[in-house]
Amino acid sequence: MAAFQRIGHGGASAIAPANTLASFDAAREIGIDMVEFDLRAGGGELVLAHTVLDARRGGNLLLRDALLHFAEKAFSEVALNVDVKHPGCESALLEELRRLNLLARTLVSSQVPAVLDRVRALEPRARTGISIGGWIARLSRRWSGWRDPVLAGLAARRWDALMAHHRLIGKPLLEEVCSRDAQLYAWTVNKRVTIGQLRSLGVHGIATADPRLFA
Repeated sequence: MAAFQRIGHGGASAIAPANTLASFDAAREIGIDMVEFDLRAGGGELVLAHTVLDARRGGNLLLRDALLHFAEKAFSEVALNVDVKHPGCESALLEELRRLNLLARTLVSSQVPAVLDRVRALEPRARTGISIGGWIARLSRRWSGWRDPVLAGLAARRWDALMAHHRLIGKPLLEEVCSRDAQLYAWTVNKRVTIGQLRSLGVHGIATADPRLFA
């Protein structure tokens, strides 16, 4: 794994609609190290959709079709970050990742700890990342006092990485994460100056909707 990973949020969602093959292709053509996409159930299938409303609108890319695309030679050097939005997707996701030999280059993340615990129980080899959002997201997940339990989870190898909203990140948090032999990823950063600041700080990866900002 590279020391620093350029991550396309939803692919290149500033250029093409997020969670689509067009967005993934745009991100790859610009040059990224990892593609992040959202996974949830919709219409009896596992689909790529950020919100419940997105899933209900229909026309979403199916997980199996997205992974078939990522299994193509053009994406052989691109890592995957699957952001699982709710419980119930874990077994089918892992089955598809194994079937297409994508498990080794996939990081499964979620804001729901139970999702990651289930992933790890089903597949001990899976890399997982706990995702911590802004204050509204933390309030909805009852993560008001997130820092100590997250660091304890990293130390215990419950999770391998912390995916944090970029406003939460500073040198003390990075040092705490690194001291636990874990990785710290920032999301979603859409200003070139902030990307530069976080890269200088030493985070392990940054997600942006516009991968052109890495240039």
